[in-house]
Amino acid sequence: MDRRVFKSSIVKHSVKISGQLTSLSLENEFWDQIKAIAAEKEVTVAGYVESVDRARQNGNLSSALRVAAFRFIKDKLARA
Repeated sequence: MDRRVFKSSIVKHSVKISGQLTSLSLENEFWDQIKAIAAEKEVTVAGYVESVDRARQNGNLSSALRVAAFRFIKDKLARA
């Protein structure tokens, strides 16, 4: 398997949730998906991130957002 195809850099992204500026470390591909999910749900990115933050039970917010993006895509494919 050619690993160069899957090479992605983690980038810091900032979002204000619960009135506090929060820094997230996410690959741009995940950040783009988070923005797309928020748009589809007709909420702001901050609003979507905050909802994921409230729902998570373990781990850090960046990981929770990756899992949320994965589940969103998985559920959407299952409905197709």
